[in-house]
Amino acid sequence: MDQALPDHVLANRAHWDAAAPDWVAAGRRLWARTEPVWGEWGVCDAEAGLLPEDMADMAAVELGCGTGYVSAWMTRRGARATGIDNSQRQLDTARRLAAEHGIEIEWIHGSAESVPLPDAAFDYAVSEYGAALWCDPYAWLPEAHRLLRPGGVLAFLTTHALAAVCTPMDGSPSGDTLVRSWFDLHRLDWRHVEVDPGGVEFVLPTAVWVRLFDEVGFDVLDYREPQAPDPHAGTPFGVPATWAHRFPSEQVWRVRKRP
Repeated sequence: MDQALPDHVLANRAHWDAAAPDWVAAGRRLWARTEPVWGEWGVCDAEAGLLPEDMADMAAVELGCGTGYVSAWMTRRGARATGIDNSQRQLDTARRLAAEHGIEIEWIHGSAESVPLPDAAFDYAVSEYGAALWCDPYAWLPEAHRLLRPGGVLAFLTTHALAAVCTPMDGSPSGDTLVRSWFDLHRLDWRHVEVDPGGVEFVLPTAVWVRLFDEVGFDVLDYREPQAPDPHAGTPFGVPATWAHRFPSEQVWRVRKRP
């Protein structure tokens, strides 16, 4: 029942259902790509390190799949992909694009904090923003661990904590001033921002991520802080490219479930 879902899950469902039409064109463009690019700045796959080149015979799940292009990239690399998303309207777009490209992917409407699939069902899990930003890490990270087989890998890209502490809650772009406490980072509620209100995001300090991985049962394989390659690329989603060329606005983690 929807009423049993946490308030941030319901709020983000409403936000992304309303925003879904705005993401169709981007989804279509990314589905058409033969080589993945990642995040706000479109960094190349080699720099981001989110997907193996060969995913043959892997069962893979995308947590917070949106329009589903990452699931498509994994399928083209040989994986049997499943995508779960909180927004039915985003999944409607994913299904249309999958049909247009003739790609078979299982789509599930639901929260990545509680996935209706059995334990140890997957070899690989991935999230580009998706669950990594819009779900509570104290809920979705243990769920990703449950879904993976021993030795399975989770890779995700999300907002960097430095960007979070430098971005005001009034909708102003990220700047060079610290506007909130690093140590208090967790839940950021953007629903009441006057300029371009959003949903509820979750960002943790770096050390808290490391401690949480260990507590849940993951070992860290890799950590990256992609740089915006073009400082003149505008201000997407409130982060100026000039800022993200100097400081990390995104982070990439790759972790492995302990045997």
